[in-house]
Amino acid sequence: MTSTVRRVSAVAAGALAVTLGLAMPALAHVTVNPGTAEQGGWTKIAFRVPNERDNASTTKVEVAFPTDHPLPFVSVRPVSGWKVKVTQGKLPQPVVSDDGDKITESVLKITWTGGKIESGQFQEFEASVGPLPKNVDALEFPTEQTYSNGEVVKWADPPKADGSEAEHPAPTLKLVAPKAEEGGGEAAPASPSAAAAAGPDVAPSVAAVAEDDDEGGSGTAALVLGGLGLLAGLVGAGAGITALRRSRG
Repeated sequence: MTSTVRRVSAVAAGALAVTLGLAMPALAHVTVNPGTAEQGGWTKIAFRVPNERDNASTTKVEVAFPTDHPLPFVSVRPVSGWKVKVTQGKLPQPVVSDDGDKITESVLKITWTGGKIESGQFQEFEASVGPLPKNVDALEFPTEQTYSNGEVVKWADPPKADGSEAEHPAPTLKLVAPKAEEGGGEAAPASPSAAAAAGPDVAPSVAAVAEDDDEGGSGTAALVLGGLGLLAGLVGAGAGITALRRSRG
């Protein structure tokens, strides 16, 4: 019985080790966060860079920007302890934007240096970009990660044909179609006849009564007539009380 339990435990431990071994590389990838944005819009992205090495720190991060679908405007957020350099230059070939403009220059890369990402830590480098292209579903940002021991890891592998993840995948921002506005369009305007029946201060209440008449018909009419009858009764009661007082006087 004891030997059986030991074998089961050994198998479970081995399966757990394999699972963790498969998961750890994915967790250590350089990624873009958030991973999706709307086509044609603006977004803030963060390049999340973890340190994969136990014996070295990350000292330099260089992110290449797409040149086939250049981003017209790019700004960066300062990171404490790091120096940032935005390199802008001519594109390999001119590109026509979604608006029909001819683009010949754009941001080619952003480089962060001077800081350290220690073992077991990560750092996020943020940038605001836009407008995003409308005719593509993803943008890749090949990244070079340099360690203090001189090692350079290039995160630039394209997706595999079989759909599996590459060893060093390029950080990718997926682009999706803009969300449709809730409600299916603009709200219907208020009834023009109701708005004309009263001043601006009472127009909403009049509009509500007009809608009730359209939907409820005789219900609202009966309510109005009942109110008039009650008012007439109160006036009559007041007149009776006045006459009684005069007769007593």
